[in-house]
Amino acid sequence: MAVAVQVGSGGNHELVGDWPGGDLGNQFLAHLRARAFSSATVRAYAYDVANLARFLHEHRIGLAAVVPVDVFAWVDWQGAGKPTTNQTVIRLQARGAAPATINRRVAAVRAFFEFLVMSGICESNPVPAPRRGQGLRPTSRGMLGHLGPGRARGGGRLVREQRRLPESLDLADVQAFLSGLRTHRDRAMVLAMLLGGLRSAEVRGLLLTDVDQGRRRLRVIGKGGRERAVPVDGAFFAELAAYLRHERPPRLGTPECFVVLRGPTTGAPVTEAGLRSLFRRHRNTSGAIRVRPHRLRHTYGTELAAAGIDLLALRELMGHASPETTSRYVHLSVEHLAAEYAAARATLAGPR
Repeated sequence: MAVAVQVGSGGNHELVGDWPGGDLGNQFLAHLRARAFSSATVRAYAYDVANLARFLHEHRIGLAAVVPVDVFAWVDWQGAGKPTTNQTVIRLQARGAAPATINRRVAAVRAFFEFLVMSGICESNPVPAPRRGQGLRPTSRGMLGHLGPGRARGGGRLVREQRRLPESLDLADVQAFLSGLRTHRDRAMVLAMLLGGLRSAEVRGLLLTDVDQGRRRLRVIGKGGRERAVPVDGAFFAELAAYLRHERPPRLGTPECFVVLRGPTTGAPVTEAGLRSLFRRHRNTSGAIRVRPHRLRHTYGTELAAAGIDLLALRELMGHASPETTSRYVHLSVEHLAAEYAAARATLAGPR
C-alpha cells in the first residue's frame, strides 16, 4: 500500500506510507487546520487525497506531472456506478464509489492542487472546474444591465448524480429500534436525531453548556461552524435528565454531553466508531435494519415538511447552507398524489 491515513500523536489525521507526495499532503492538511477547518473535514480530505495517491502510485504518475486527462482517468478508475463485489469490506475502496463520493473527492483534490499552485509545486490546477450551461450567464437586462455581460457559472459536478428524495423511516422501524435501546444515554442520542434533526457529529459534539433544559433548546454547532438553536421535544429532555442523573459518571470534567459509560475509556466522549457500533448492534437485535443516524435526521425533516412548516424555518432548524438542500424535503407522498388524482377524476366524472 502506497499511502494510508492514521491519527498522529496530536490527534490529527495524517498521511503515512511510501508515497512521494505524502509530505505535501500533510502540509495541505496542516494548512486546512490552520484555516480552522473542522477535524471531520480534515479527516475526509485526508482520505480523499489518499485515494488519489493510490491511483497515482498504481499508474506511476508523479504529483507535479498530473494533467486533466489523468484526473478523468482517476474518476474512471474509481468506477462510478459499479457495485463493489464484496459488500462486507469496510476499508477504503478504489472501485465502485458512488457518484456523490467521487464528486466529493474531486472537490477535495481540486483544493489540494490549489494549495500546490500557491506553494509553487504546480504551475496550474489540473482538476477541471465544472461549469453549468454555456459557461456565461446571459446578458443582464433592465436597470442593472449596464454592469456587464455576466460572469462564469460556478459549481457543477464531474459525475452526474441521481437526484433522490431524502430516505425517511417508518414509525414501526423507529419504535422497534428505540425499544431495544438499554440506556437513557442511547435513547437520548437517538431522539436528538429524530426529534431535533441533529447530525451524528453534532450529537457527539454536543456540550453540557449547550443544553437549555428550561426552554427545551439545544445550541448546535453544525457544518462550517454555523450555530443554530434547536427546540426539541420533551421526550428527549426526559431521557437526557435520566442519563445525567443515573448513568453519567459523577464529578466528571468532560465537557461533552455524551460519554462512554463502561470499559477502559469510561468518561471519554462518544466517538464516531462507538456510535456506528451502537447503531449496528441495535439494528441486529431489533430487526430495524434500515435505521441509521442520517435517516433519523431525514425523518425529522420529512415529517416537518409534510406538516407544512415554512421552508426558511426548516432550513434554519436543520442547519442547511443551501436552500436547495432543504427543498428536497418538500415532496408529495404517493398517498397524497393518489388522493388528488382521485378527487380530480371524481370532479371530471361528475354530473354533466
